Amino acid sequence: MVVQNNADAGDMRAGVQLEPFLHQVGGHMSVMKYDEHTVCKPLISREQRFYESLPLAMKQFTPQYKGTITVHLWKDSTGHLSLVANPVKESREPFKVSTESAAMAIWQTLQQTTSSSGSACALAQWPHAQLARSPKESPAKALLRSETHLNAPASSLTEDTNGNQVERKSFNPWGLHCHQAHLTRLCSEYPENKRHRFLLLENVVSQYTHPCVLDLKMGTRQHGDDASEEKKARHMRKCAQSTSACLGVRICGMQVYQTDKKYFLCKDKYYGRKLSVEGFRQALYQFLHNGSHLRRELLEPILQQLQALLSVIRSQSSYRFYSSSLLIIYDGQEPPERAPGSPHPQEVPQAAHGSSPGGLTKVDVRMIDFAHTTYKGSWNEHTTYDGPDPGYIFGLENLIRILQDIQEGE
Repeated sequence: MVVQNNADAGDMRAGVQLEPFLHQVGGHMSVMKYDEHTVCKPLISREQRFYESLPLAMKQFTPQYKGTITVHLWKDSTGHLSLVANPVKESREPFKVSTESAAMAIWQTLQQTTSSSGSACALAQWPHAQLARSPKESPAKALLRSETHLNAPASSLTEDTNGNQVERKSFNPWGLHCHQAHLTRLCSEYPENKRHRFLLLENVVSQYTHPCVLDLKMGTRQHGDDASEEKKARHMRKCAQSTSACLGVRICGMQVYQTDKKYFLCKDKYYGRKLSVEGFRQALYQFLHNGSHLRRELLEPILQQLQALLSVIRSQSSYRFYSSSLLIIYDGQEPPERAPGSPHPQEVPQAAHGSSPGGLTKVDVRMIDFAHTTYKGSWNEHTTYDGPDPGYIFGLENLIRILQDIQEGE
């Protein structure tokens, strides 16, 4: 969407209104869609430095870094708040909504259901769940503590600006929760014309029709070296009470397309924290199950990429990926039936990021979230670690072992 940027007098450059990213399954920081192949997130200097000094061997396992943009809060004529990125190329297009934008159509519908209290920061009444909160609890906290495990319909009929019924793809409500919480915080803590810096990153799910996404928090330790004693204790408690302690990995969220019912089955971070080791194994199985059968052809390419990532992590001395996540992605839209005599998808050599020749099996394994990553030579670091990250390696080894057990039918 293009909007006219009148934030500064005489500034007639056009901006891009950022859309909620509808396939965010975990985390607490809002990720937004900039264009079809690019997402953006609030800039944290340590994460930016990581991307700018990324070892070559790790680039195939991280989103492509595309630079930074300036973002500001923008209020439309009805009082609804959004985030606008600029500068972009010159444009004189008037403010308008693209009827092809599923994210913006859903977001506008949600904004229209906000409280009539007159506050631009009113909490949206989510159609999927009523978020009860105490009078002392902020809207942002109410959103982010939601423990509802949601089934989002894969398609629904909504009306475009002309009143025509159009079919919208499904979405995971977690990203909308984070987006609303972020807007709530920004409009309560900063003036409307305040400029914010955002990172531009590759949208790693843009190639998928129905992206199935698993967000895994890796390692046995989640707090950074700069964490306060209170934050350190809180994160240590979360690790001790979840599979992070015994496996070095826990589920932070997932969405898996159910072909029989035509919707995404969604799980959040609260679900992942409560899982036992056996529950974690069952959740991995569920992530690979489309409601009709287990997608066994995905296991080999996933395992190949995890083994390759393990080799890369073992070769990175001094790196500690505290609080980072690992995404496993595949397409819920199954490939067409193979011709008689053609090789099984597992037998087809995997190309970059798991895309096999002819598109039979597409799988992605990507590391994300590096706000607390430390390494030798990183700016203002007081601690330098020797050798590779043992907690991350421990988590990867256990993840590989469990997936191998599923592959072998155990």
